[in-house]
Amino acid sequence: MKYEIRYRPAYALLAVTLSPGESIAAESGSMTYMQPTLGVRTQKREKSLLGSLGLAVIGGQSFFVNEFFATTEAGEAGFSAAPLGDIETLDVGPGKGFVIQKSAYIASQGTVDLDVKWEGFTKGLFGQGLFMIRATGEGTVFINAFGAIDRHALREGESLVVDNFHLVAFNDTCTYRVRKFGGLKETLLGGEGLVTEIHGPGEVYIQTKNIGELADWIWTIIEPRVQAKAR
Repeated sequence: MKYEIRYRPAYALLAVTLSPGESIAAESGSMTYMQPTLGVRTQKREKSLLGSLGLAVIGGQSFFVNEFFATTEAGEAGFSAAPLGDIETLDVGPGKGFVIQKSAYIASQGTVDLDVKWEGFTKGLFGQGLFMIRATGEGTVFINAFGAIDRHALREGESLVVDNFHLVAFNDTCTYRVRKFGGLKETLLGGEGLVTEIHGPGEVYIQTKNIGELADWIWTIIEPRVQAKAR
């Protein structure tokens, strides 16, 4: 499958060209355009630990995924996500899986298995709207970030502490521990909340912007006007 990531890093768009017999699975709603030579099948996403409703609320995504395929003729399709930011590729293979923030998933190609039932990263994270999935198998996963993507390659013995709202993905060869940021005072006043301490070896992908902080900043501008109208 041929692909190109256009307009990066701020307004990235994934453009793929499928030859006959090729296909790509994509998050429902991520398709921006497609040539009529391609076909599409819609499949219901497998239920998560909390059921389909819980998955949609926590992950911020729909119940469905679409599979785009080419039969007798080649065709092109474009995909993007709501956050303004970059798109990156993750090469999944034997012994090289990834743990991915579910809202970052755009599409995948090959025999990639997305385990939405994976329990390894769920404890203590639901209050921060973070839900991780595990990608294994063999193929390519395309992820979207809010802002640019900052990649860190950790060697054995190296570690990194990442704010959970900035965490996008990391290799499943890494070990990790979710904890509060500092003590109670830092957690309440520092604005960080929960962080993940990740230990190598493996790669860690971080998004440079925090959509929650953006929402808070926008609210500081809107709130005075809302209160004025309410009087």
